[in-house]
Amino acid sequence: MRRRLVAAILVMGVVVAGTLAACGKDDGPDPTVRAFLEGWRNKDLGKVGFLAATGDTMPAADVLAQLKALSGTLLDKPIKLTAAKATVTEKDATAPVKVEWTVAEGIVWTYDTTVRLHKKADTWAVVWTPATMHEQLQAGDKLGTRRLVAQRASVLDGGGDAIVKPRPVVDVGVEPRRVKDAEDLTKRLDEALKSVDVDAGLTDLPARIKAAKPDAWVDIVTLRREVYNRIRGEIRDLDGTVFRERSLMLAPTRSFARALLGQVGDVQKDDMDAHPGRYEIGDQVGQGGLQEIYDEQLRGRNGFAVVINGRVDGDGTQVETPELFRVAPVDGTPLRTTIVQKIQNAADNALAGQKKYNTSLVAIRISDGAVVAVANGPNGGTENYAFTAQVPPGSTFKVVTALAGLDAGLVTADSIVDCPKTLAVEGRVFNNANNSFLGKVPFRKDFARSCNTAFINVGLKLQPEQLAGAAAALGVGVDWKLGAPAFTGSLGPNITKVDLAAASFGQGDTLVSPVAMAGAAAAVARGSWQQPKLFTEPPAGAAGATASAAPATPQAPLKESSVAALRTMMREVVTDGTATQLVDVPGDPVYAKSGTAEYSEETKEDHRWIMGYQDDIAFCVFVEKGGSAGPAIPLAKKFLENLN
Repeated sequence: MRRRLVAAILVMGVVVAGTLAACGKDDGPDPTVRAFLEGWRNKDLGKVGFLAATGDTMPAADVLAQLKALSGTLLDKPIKLTAAKATVTEKDATAPVKVEWTVAEGIVWTYDTTVRLHKKADTWAVVWTPATMHEQLQAGDKLGTRRLVAQRASVLDGGGDAIVKPRPVVDVGVEPRRVKDAEDLTKRLDEALKSVDVDAGLTDLPARIKAAKPDAWVDIVTLRREVYNRIRGEIRDLDGTVFRERSLMLAPTRSFARALLGQVGDVQKDDMDAHPGRYEIGDQVGQGGLQEIYDEQLRGRNGFAVVINGRVDGDGTQVETPELFRVAPVDGTPLRTTIVQKIQNAADNALAGQKKYNTSLVAIRISDGAVVAVANGPNGGTENYAFTAQVPPGSTFKVVTALAGLDAGLVTADSIVDCPKTLAVEGRVFNNANNSFLGKVPFRKDFARSCNTAFINVGLKLQPEQLAGAAAALGVGVDWKLGAPAFTGSLGPNITKVDLAAASFGQGDTLVSPVAMAGAAAAVARGSWQQPKLFTEPPAGAAGATASAAPATPQAPLKESSVAALRTMMREVVTDGTATQLVDVPGDPVYAKSGTAEYSEETKEDHRWIMGYQDDIAFCVFVEKGGSAGPAIPLAKKFLENLN
């Protein structure tokens, strides 16, 4: 009987302990504190016993329900809980707890709270009130969060004026319940938008209207205020159209350095998936170009506040939301580019009328290497091929071959170099454009008229390293640190005579970009190469090696006699060569070298080039698949006329 009684007492003891805590009665309050914190983190308080402030036992499920409700929007946020050793006074104890709640990406709310405990029936239990979570919490409260949005910074031009800044826009949408004839509405919207060169892709609009809720906003397009004003009368009163006004970070025009700058738009799902917690729907982020590369710098850092929601006074009136924690937003840092708006407009306008070809134009200020214009077409382009194209330079590369020949003492501007119609090199026959020939003429004339075979005659006398050295002296193939993706050029090994012959007039394995050739033109004009620069101040945030590394070391000055001869020959290209269309451009004399580059032996399609300089501006124009009638020279002329 005695054994049965002891066993019964022990069983009763286990039941009591299980009701209040899973910890032994002789271990003190600390194991109970640890069990509570683990249960808070894991949202499972089954191993912890609780008492109300009145001393009555509380079911763990009720405490868990309160804890979840109090947590509000922070419920699923990562939390770290650290307890110090409890202080015990007879049957009561208190344990300091440090709470570290990651409330947003990179933002941790740290505060101290106190867990009170009471020993009942020789077992420690947590005395639960809302203040256990935070001293200011009361029954019915819910923790909430409030993002404090930072102001996105502007992209500045070389003079410090804003290129990209908040500009007014109008969102155009449709409310389905107000639409009488979806097909007619689509037709009229499409006509109005296309009249201002906006193609909104409305073929699926009737289906979208049908699928949407009656009072939904069906998005059509966002227009700059000035564009919207041009068609306001045509779309404002259409059945179903709705409008809202706001501002967006925009350049002066849609095409203004568009491919270089990128744009700012609503965050996309893949951005949110890649950076959990960083963005919320409706956030504005950089998309493409400098806006994307330097998004972190431009966007700044959002602030954050933790508040108490749901609190009411005695008569049920909502009270002002108390703020428990705040991190102030840090506005973005401007991106200070070297772009000159007048010159950029001249470049954009030069390409604006060309819809048939993909085009690029780069302008560099010779005196300091500043990139002052980067244009791509049509309509500003979607890819910055002005920097990133990897294409054969064609006859513009004759500047490099000429420099190599002049430096090596193989030719002077007046040396007689034969220009036959064709020239065979180890079984491969090379020819001139349109099968032209000049015969035995001064090298300056071969250059001005762009004779391939004459340059092969010079190139075959060069060593591969001499050609590569002349290219590097003009910055071609040198490792630049421009702060944006850019291809600076590459040359093949040119070991065989056939390879060297092809390279001598910019074919074979030789590849460049427009910015590389603009940099080469600037080097000829300056007398030495220095890396083009895109920023007046280094970007604040490292956005990859191109953003943080130092610029390339300037090359040694060009040989004075060589560069003087090269300038003379580039001038003759304009006065008596392939670019005579530029001879009457207003202002100072223009120096240039045109080029045609065959890039497909199968289709015989050609790219068209011209590079050169006038006064303090070096330039390069590239026309993809321009063929023999490509408009590279007319585009360069229009650009220079726009400047002058």
